[in-house]
Amino acid sequence: MHRRTFLQAASLAAGGAVAGPAVAAARSSGAQGRGALRINGARVNGHLTELSKFGRNPQGGVSRVAYSDADRDGRAYVMQLMRDAKLEVSVDAAANIWGRRRGSDASLKPIVIGSHIDSVPEGGNYDGDVGTLGAIEVARTLGEAGVALRHPLEVVCWQNEEGGLYGSHGATGVLAAQELAGVSVSGKTIRDGIAFLGGDPARLDSARRPKGDAACYIELHIEQGGNLDKEKLNIGIVEGIVAIVRNDVTIEGFANHAGTTAMADRHDALLSASRFVEAVNRIVTASPGRQVGTVGRIQAFPGATNVIPGRVECTLELRDLDEPKLRRLQAEIRAEAETIGARNGTTFTFRPSSTDHQAALSDPTVRGWIAQASKALGLSTKLLPSGAGHDAQNMARICPMGMIFIPSIGGISHSPKEYSTPQDIENGVNVLLHATLAADAA
Repeated sequence: MHRRTFLQAASLAAGGAVAGPAVAAARSSGAQGRGALRINGARVNGHLTELSKFGRNPQGGVSRVAYSDADRDGRAYVMQLMRDAKLEVSVDAAANIWGRRRGSDASLKPIVIGSHIDSVPEGGNYDGDVGTLGAIEVARTLGEAGVALRHPLEVVCWQNEEGGLYGSHGATGVLAAQELAGVSVSGKTIRDGIAFLGGDPARLDSARRPKGDAACYIELHIEQGGNLDKEKLNIGIVEGIVAIVRNDVTIEGFANHAGTTAMADRHDALLSASRFVEAVNRIVTASPGRQVGTVGRIQAFPGATNVIPGRVECTLELRDLDEPKLRRLQAEIRAEAETIGARNGTTFTFRPSSTDHQAALSDPTVRGWIAQASKALGLSTKLLPSGAGHDAQNMARICPMGMIFIPSIGGISHSPKEYSTPQDIENGVNVLLHATLAADAA
């Protein structure tokens, strides 16, 4: 191995800043060379491996739930990477981490990129992490290439995305007292968790960003579904984050002796619930489109082997970009439930289980930047919705928003088996880099 090649390899393994040909070209030719600029794929993938050590679980993934020691320690690692990228690092009152790079025009609004690093219990090593560390890599690449953006660039690591988008909600809305009193998976309240991570629950108003406070927000993320992997495509261009309608459903029948009550005389709540589950699937799949419907939790009472269930509690969740369609499906499901109830001598009660999530559409201009960047990099694309929630849906309240998806192998996420290839990660971060450059040039 030649000495120069050896030194470059050693520097990459250590996360060093040896410039590759693309960076050198960008340095030498200024703005005209930006098209040749590429991120350091080995470095960002190495950083992902290092981050996976915080909260590592025996299954091979991470249990880095928000407000845990692993979350706090992982955030410290992220802040050090931001400093290595020459970003000005701060933690706001809502406990979000911000890394800022100044622009050449102080009058322009910042371009914001980033994601989160907290996980679900027994989660994977890519959900959120790719977007956060990819955003830091974009900032570092720009710095190494000597590229001066007109806009300030802000890299954000949101807190407690998995538990309810609390960090981005704190930055774009109002965290009510009852939300702060809620208990997180870590066992801490949201209020105590924010303080644990270095925020200040008494000053949350100072973390709020008014509408129009950013030029745009772009988030890189794994798809968490199987569309890109199945179709062997490189990049997903997200058209929007779906609306979610949730209900708690109670089915009341009559509990009676299982051995002495004739079949014709029963008011079996579980039989009605079974027919309800089938009806949800039938109604949701009867309409063309990408809507989904799920009965994810069900429990029968009194729950004894020799007692006909007199009450069942279950959930109903509907998701789609088209909110009027969701309302129509919900009405059809409720009408079918009444028919089932009349047939079995049971009654259905529907109660909203949480505040409905409105659909958050991505901005057409931002989608265009992502498409343009992907094409220039020779990457195949697909326009698709996000069936999962993301911090981007909160940022859509205050600025134009866009999301970049990379393939999740097998469509697996929220699992230690979650995986995206190093090449797909490199592709996604390069698209984020060039979408950021396009945003700055707009």
